Amino acid sequence: MSNPSLATPRVCLVAITKHGAAQAARLAADLPDAAICTSSKFAAAFAGVSNSVRAYDGALRDEIGPLFEGYDQIVFFVSLGAVVRLIAPHMRSKDEDPGVIVVDDAGQYVIPVLSGHVGGANEWSERIADLIGAAPVLTTASDVGRTIPVDILGRHLGWRVEAPKINITRVSAHVVNGEAIAFVQEAGSPDWWTRPTPLPETIHRFASFDEVDLARYAAVLWVTHADIPAERWDALHERLVVYRPPQDAA
Repeated sequence: MSNPSLATPRVCLVAITKHGAAQAARLAADLPDAAICTSSKFAAAFAGVSNSVRAYDGALRDEIGPLFEGYDQIVFFVSLGAVVRLIAPHMRSKDEDPGVIVVDDAGQYVIPVLSGHVGGANEWSERIADLIGAAPVLTTASDVGRTIPVDILGRHLGWRVEAPKINITRVSAHVVNGEAIAFVQEAGSPDWWTRPTPLPETIHRFASFDEVDLARYAAVLWVTHADIPAERWDALHERLVVYRPPQDAA
């Protein structure tokens, strides 16, 4: 799966019902680069679109493997339960699986089912919901709470996360629970906050690590090019996550 923030995602719209095909065709007009996978029975619904169309004659379950291998975001105009059963045998990990999104048959809700956070399905669900006039149904805590996504912060800027997995888990919990967090930025672009809502008041910004009174904060997010000695990692036991911007960045 390619990084949905650093490359143009490969998107496929999947429809197997009359209503689903009609919805997918309307969405395809707004997403001309998206591919379409549909039952041959409803291929005629896409006669007027410029998108590439694959019309299959067999079972949808036989299409899932190639879809997982070939696309970064798969948008199903299929029932949620059916999609869960279809994708279950193909799931590997949140770092490998594509984003999987379901649009209900009435076009009222857009639901990220798989890889919503790391894989970008949450972001794409919001985008698709805006295009079709639906409501996105998000369940990832950092997205619902409009706060810092610790594990993917700065990804659109090329930042690399440096921390043990346990640190990311622990610090993410501190963030979504609304505890005081020190955000130290000594390097990289200042344009890391991309949400339309203000930065939560629990996130306190500093220009240097030395400015932080560590006793006052549950965790530290540190954007820097500096080397972090092992003693500092040990002292901040499971409370530190470091971000490494590209060396040519500010």
